[in-house]
Amino acid sequence: MEEPGPAAALPEGWGRDERSLEALSLAGGGGAAAAGRQLPEGRRATLASALELEGTVLREGRLTQFVANNLERRIRLSGAPRGEPPAAGGGSSIPAIDPGALQDVVALAGQVAAQVDELLRNVHCGLQALTALSVGCIQTYRDGVESLGEAADLSIRAMYALVARCEELDRAMQPVPALAKRIRDMKGTLERLEGLCK
Repeated sequence: MEEPGPAAALPEGWGRDERSLEALSLAGGGGAAAAGRQLPEGRRATLASALELEGTVLREGRLTQFVANNLERRIRLSGAPRGEPPAAGGGSSIPAIDPGALQDVVALAGQVAAQVDELLRNVHCGLQALTALSVGCIQTYRDGVESLGEAADLSIRAMYALVARCEELDRAMQPVPALAKRIRDMKGTLERLEGLCK
């Protein structure tokens, strides 16, 4: 952007009108800058000093940069209606709080609190039911394990008793082979006697 033309002072309401440096130079110079003519140094200095009151002016050759002070306030003023006065201290005005809206919020908060209480009660009842079911399952498992242990113990005892009876029976059956041999001998003797008697 080229350097702005001269101006005696900033136009009134400059912050609201949001005029650029080019518009100010055109307004102050009577269209001289648009025509490409060089402006007197004094009038250029006057415009620069007027801009320096509203912000910071930086020059780099033929390029002039302007940074406005209190830019946030100027943006708010530019968006405000024309007839509305600016807020005091440059801050945004806070609208009044509607009592009816507050009552609605309080009522809704009460409803939410009641629903949360009901939800917590339902969750508590559900947790109690799950806990009772878990306790019942654990007790059943414990009883099953105890019963299985008792049954296994009884089975082991019965097995030992059977082994002992088998050992006793084995000891009792030890004379049987000798008795069988004697019976065979007696049978052979009887057969020989029968052969002699014929």
